[in-house]
Amino acid sequence: MNTPRIRVGIDVGGTFTDAVAVDATTLELLGQIKVPTSHHHEDGVAHGIVEALDRLLEQTGCAPADVAFLAHGTTQATNALLEGDVATVGLIGIGTGPSAVLTRRLASFGKLELAPGKRLPLVYAHVTDPQDTADVRRAVEELKGEGAQVLVASQPFSVDRPEGEQAVLDTARPYGLPMTAAHEITSLYGLHKRTRTAVVNAAILPRMLATADLVDASITKAGVTAPLMVMRCDGGVMALDEMRRRPLLTVLSGPAAGVAGALMQERVSEGVFLETGGTSTDISVVRRGKVAVRHATILGKTSYLSALDVRTVGVGGGSMVRIGGGRVTGVGPRSAHIAGLPYACFASPDQLRDAKVDTVRPMEGDPADYAVIDAAGGRFAVTMTCAANALGRAPEGDFARCDPESARAAIAPLAAHLGTDVATAATRILDAGIAQVKTVVDAMIRDYRLDKDTAILVGGGGGAASVTPHLARTSGMEGRIARHNEVISPIGVALALVREQVERIVPGATQEQILAVRAEAERAVVAQGAAAEGVEVEVTVDPQTNTVRAVATGATELRTQDRSHRADDTERLRAAAASLKTDPAAVHVLAGTAAHTVYGTETHRRLRPTRRPIRIVDVDGVVRHHAADAHVETTTVAGAPEVLARLVGESTSYGDGGVRAPALRLLLGARIADLSGILDPQPLLALARSELRARAADEPVVAVLEVRS
Repeated sequence: MNTPRIRVGIDVGGTFTDAVAVDATTLELLGQIKVPTSHHHEDGVAHGIVEALDRLLEQTGCAPADVAFLAHGTTQATNALLEGDVATVGLIGIGTGPSAVLTRRLASFGKLELAPGKRLPLVYAHVTDPQDTADVRRAVEELKGEGAQVLVASQPFSVDRPEGEQAVLDTARPYGLPMTAAHEITSLYGLHKRTRTAVVNAAILPRMLATADLVDASITKAGVTAPLMVMRCDGGVMALDEMRRRPLLTVLSGPAAGVAGALMQERVSEGVFLETGGTSTDISVVRRGKVAVRHATILGKTSYLSALDVRTVGVGGGSMVRIGGGRVTGVGPRSAHIAGLPYACFASPDQLRDAKVDTVRPMEGDPADYAVIDAAGGRFAVTMTCAANALGRAPEGDFARCDPESARAAIAPLAAHLGTDVATAATRILDAGIAQVKTVVDAMIRDYRLDKDTAILVGGGGGAASVTPHLARTSGMEGRIARHNEVISPIGVALALVREQVERIVPGATQEQILAVRAEAERAVVAQGAAAEGVEVEVTVDPQTNTVRAVATGATELRTQDRSHRADDTERLRAAAASLKTDPAAVHVLAGTAAHTVYGTETHRRLRPTRRPIRIVDVDGVVRHHAADAHVETTTVAGAPEVLARLVGESTSYGDGGVRAPALRLLLGARIADLSGILDPQPLLALARSELRARAADEPVVAVLEVRS
């Protein structure tokens, strides 16, 4: 029997390192392993990664040569910043005259607080002429003498003129210190923010380089020939060499792995992902099949690091119940784990005999109103997981499911204390717990303008059953727990695509400049191992900030499309009708390619124009895009330029706010080319032509246009 080619994802957490093997063709989970994270081993976390890989290969019966893709996510960079365990940064400011005044102010970064009582270790030196090698050597030696372990060069306007920063690095290279230039980290203007981002990146650089080298050597020694990838904070992965250059991209990558799993495994098109652990819930958004990202706040300051927009609430499966005045007053933020107590619902009914309710102070300084049960088997915490199981919210086989009888026995003493029945007490606990979660979810739905009629709630993490089902029930939204929710993060790592983002500030960007940014992003992911024919690039142009942004994604190998199941015409129609909230009889096929079908219907509103909502459904029966009102037209590659020019011309609006071309998406082969980020008609058509290039003249093209108001 032939063993399958596998994709391996490894998620290095603070306590455990989880690893999964996923069939590279069917994307089915084949095996999962959990080992303690090896913080204190001489090889650091690299030892745990290799141990997890070895055990995973043994479990699945696969050989190292069967590994087609290997990636890991790590909290190491995040923890280094939180704990203040960073290198001393030597910052070389470059400039003369007014520029010197600006760069000398950068020495203030030494005041950045990493952790209570710990500031960013930074020493500063200045050079006026970057071509003056003697002056640069003097600055480097001065910084080394003050303890610098890594160097950063920064100069005003280096985004446009990087030669000065590069000259400093060239001169400093013989000194053997890790180095970076501010323009290499981001190409956006703003000397202060750009340099701060580069300095924080440099502070974790030596530690991350050491880990990267150990992991790389260990994986190679294990016989794995697949390139090693690392999880980014925006939901994609990058090559190890890219991580060596920009380790800051791994900060906050933990939550990104979970939402990547929801996006790829659960095929979420529009919704909110809630990853619930024992203590907290990370909440993030998927909009139109993409994760929501924004510039991250690091050390209390905004940066130029594009990261998943994740908002954390201190409520999880182990969150303890707080009581007072005969009622439930709250849930959390303390959890059973912090209090060192077992969950009451995982005790046996016999252990819960003679139970009495008491209140405790989990940690010094906490309020003494956290409910516990003192029973025959000892002291137990009453948690969100206990309440969810008592109400039957944890499905069969779920990681957090327990014996329902034990769950009811766990809640019964508290119910008696509150003067009510078990179901009511459990409901009050969950109501109090999800109140904070619901506030954040509602805010994110508003912020990203999600369509509540089509958006779904997806729960991941071991504590998903304690939050997502009850939130779905009380909010009226559709909700479900992800398959294999307890390992959704390593699954996300295993399934993630290579991703690169290029940003440029280009006032009045021309078609050529926009296409150049697009090409740069595409080249970057191909250089990291993505198959060129499968790369997708989304381009947006922000006329207010003059920012041109290109996000390229691609797989390291073209995954075959021979899944174990393909949705038939009836299944795809039902999926579209369910998303459109209408009868399947009222839904019609408007267009399609081999990979996607466009379904539509009409909605008639009194005294208002007829709307034509559409849904794009893929061959697996998953809704890939939805629009409240759209025009759909089919053509060929040969005829597309003329057709698109006509459609864009007819749909472009002109007003006080400027020119607004329609949001355009093209269905080409197996892809949906998203061109909706371009507001100007001419660059939009130029990008469309670039998508059509090198395709057969008779290949079908489906254009989906949404007019912007």
